[in-house]
Amino acid sequence: MRVLVTGGAGYIGSHTVALLRARGDFVVVFDSLELGHREAIGDTPLVVGRTQDQSLVKQVIGDHKLEAVIHFAAYKAAGESMRNPAKYFENNVAGSLCLLQAAQEAGVRRFVFSSTAAVYGTPQSLPVAEDAPLHPENPYGESKLLVERMMNWFDACHGLRGVALRYFNAAGAALDASNGEDPRFVQNLIPVVMNVATGRAAKVSVFGTDYPTPDGTGVRDYIHVLDLAAAHARALDFLAAHNRSDVFNLGTGKGASVFEVLQECRRARGQDIATEITARRPGDPAAVWADNSKARTGLGWQPRYGLREIVETAWAWHKSHPDGFV
Repeated sequence: MRVLVTGGAGYIGSHTVALLRARGDFVVVFDSLELGHREAIGDTPLVVGRTQDQSLVKQVIGDHKLEAVIHFAAYKAAGESMRNPAKYFENNVAGSLCLLQAAQEAGVRRFVFSSTAAVYGTPQSLPVAEDAPLHPENPYGESKLLVERMMNWFDACHGLRGVALRYFNAAGAALDASNGEDPRFVQNLIPVVMNVATGRAAKVSVFGTDYPTPDGTGVRDYIHVLDLAAAHARALDFLAAHNRSDVFNLGTGKGASVFEVLQECRRARGQDIATEITARRPGDPAAVWADNSKARTGLGWQPRYGLREIVETAWAWHKSHPDGFV
């Protein structure tokens, strides 16, 4: 398949680009390089730009005769989105609208979207299935849900079929430690711990130890970036085979607590990692993990890697690239 990957020089996007190319797809990356890295995609064709530049996107699709779009380009820091919601709606929503318009006008009929479990907010029951109530609790989650809703209308009105992939906590790195998350822009627990392990930060803050969980710390579903990449490839194949839109959760279906993650990180490093116990953060649910049965059945996908592999690959990357690609 001939595929445009927006945000393809970023963390999850670049791993997906590598997988698509390895299986024989032709890929063009479209990335502003604000948070992405040219080094992450090797010799993959790259167009530097923003999704809001609708005419450029349309030109790139036409010049390369591209058949599908995988859309990663977005800001993703939930806390920042509460401080600056306009940034998230302008980039994540308006940018996605321009991209959808350009794709539709250029004749693209397959669209895979990098969504998030943040569309569910605090879940009412566990595990979280795709038919759970949708009530985002920050502008980041709301921006992703708005794009999902736009995709539904572009399908109904224009026949642009789309798959939204709602993933949980992305983590891990390439098996050969050649690619991983930029340590300068980390938000999630595992790369935050790795920054402490490499000396970029002094200690890990544990936000609350009084949750109604087995060890009192928050529980999350951590999914390896390579498993996410595989699901995006499967989503392209799903659209080609079935010509219909759908939505799928991407998670392991198992939760791990903050203390369990720290234990794995200490084991991988072979040394202690400094922590401090602080109060809960407002809005943090006690536990969240995915029901991934629909993705297993509908996409023929299943996660290959667990928490141990996630931590081991993350540590290998951060240890060998403490400043990322810089």
